[in-house]
Amino acid sequence: MGKPLVAAIDMGYGHLRAAAALAEVLGTEVLQMDRPPLGDDRDREFWESIRDLYEPLTRFSQLPGLGGPMRALLDTITAIPRPWPARDLSGPSQGTRWMLKAARDGVGRALAQHLRGTGAPLLTTFYAAAILAEIHGADRLHCLVTDSDVNRVWAPPDSRKTRIRYFTPTERTRRRLEAYGVPRERIRTTGYPLPDALVGRGDALGRNFAARMRRLQPHRGDPPLIVFAVGGAGAQVPLARKLVKGMQKQLRDGSLRLALVAGLRPEVGKALRDAVYAAGVDVEVLEDTDFFAYLHRFNELLARADALWSKPSEMTFFAALGLPFISAPPVGVHEQWNLRWAADRGAALPQHDPASAGEWLLEWLEDGVLAGAAEAGLKLPSKGVYEIAEELKEG
Repeated sequence: MGKPLVAAIDMGYGHLRAAAALAEVLGTEVLQMDRPPLGDDRDREFWESIRDLYEPLTRFSQLPGLGGPMRALLDTITAIPRPWPARDLSGPSQGTRWMLKAARDGVGRALAQHLRGTGAPLLTTFYAAAILAEIHGADRLHCLVTDSDVNRVWAPPDSRKTRIRYFTPTERTRRRLEAYGVPRERIRTTGYPLPDALVGRGDALGRNFAARMRRLQPHRGDPPLIVFAVGGAGAQVPLARKLVKGMQKQLRDGSLRLALVAGLRPEVGKALRDAVYAAGVDVEVLEDTDFFAYLHRFNELLARADALWSKPSEMTFFAALGLPFISAPPVGVHEQWNLRWAADRGAALPQHDPASAGEWLLEWLEDGVLAGAAEAGLKLPSKGVYEIAEELKEG
């Protein structure tokens, strides 16, 4: 069948992160659907207009005062129907009409032409790539869903006739796609594709987990390392400033360690460095200008982390590494469901007041809360990257 074409888009880090893990085990590269050879000027302009709306909205939604109305708007855009009672949700929606209009305007046509010209199957981590390619007549399409619950826009307009093969991170996602009309036989639940460097390579998962559990025993070994990751849009910078102050005493006396992940935005990296300098503490700040270089360094950091603190984006699924997930407030309805999914399984812990973070983190350590969340996370699916790659290789 030929080597799969792995496609994503820069809409936050979630779609690129999953695509990178899959491309690595498939021995290929990540291509973006709005850039050559998959996208033309029409695609670039269309998706840039979406980014210009979505990224500022996520940042503003975290601000005091203005944040309330912005959060309400964001929740409207990312709205997901309540899952109960179970019912048929396959009818047209604003999202499906939006997809059809985009296709009529030519968005996705270059991608479909490239797929037909190369004969390569598509594996994408962004719904629009698979749906637009199908509307324009391409086939052998595979789509990984990156959240535990999703909007109707993830399923094609004519969902009952789709030939897209879906991979889902949770059974909840599978049930949702079925409610949207995707045939059950077109969906496989695999878990989120975690990086090979953290789940394979000589049992990296087991080795890192054992070392982590030693550090999560109170008064034994090195102090735990808490990793706080700012999302791709940089919306959590104010929260990062608060938690640095809230951990100041514990960082100075050596009872806790902290690493801040800034990602790619220079202004975010500067803001985090300034916060560390103002607090007078020793904190690692991870930043880079290249996504894949950043991703490599981030995975190395997670290998030695003892808890991951972030908003409940795709990062929630990294709890499956046996890594306690401390959840910042969700940004969007899909993140609310990610948090609920992991919290229901004991692997996610909603944050307390960041202004006193050092105190309640030490309390969690002493009471075994972090160790319990680590053990719960280890029960979550962690080998999805290999299951998906194997199916693609088999054709």
